[in-house]
Amino acid sequence: MDIVFINQLEVITTIGVYDWEKSLQQKLYFDLEMAFDNKPAAASDDINLALNYFSVSEKVSQFAQNHQFELIETMAESVAALIMKEFSVPWIKVTLHKPGALPKAQSLGVQIERGHR
Repeated sequence: MDIVFINQLEVITTIGVYDWEKSLQQKLYFDLEMAFDNKPAAASDDINLALNYFSVSEKVSQFAQNHQFELIETMAESVAALIMKEFSVPWIKVTLHKPGALPKAQSLGVQIERGHR
C-alpha cells in the first residue's frame, strides 16, 4: 500500500480545557499519512483516481474550524474518523501539534494510527 501525506497543515480553531482557551482561536498543525493505492492514478495520470490532497486538506480545515473540542486527542480521533469515512482510506496516521501550549516547549501533541495498512 502506498502512503499519501500532508505535513504541517495549519488550522486556526478554538481548542482547550481552560476557560481562557475557549475564548480565543489557536493554531494547530496536522501531519497526515494515509494509505492509498496510487497505481491506478499513476497509470492513467487521472486525478479522479487519486487521493486528492486539496480535498483532504479542505475537509480537515473546515472540520477543525467548525468544531470545538477541549482535548487535542478528541480532535485527532475525529479527524481520523472523518478522513477514513469520507475518502475511503483504510489506514491513517494523524499527528496533531499544538504550538506554544507549554512555555518551555515549541509544541506538544498526539499521534494516532487507525485502521489497517
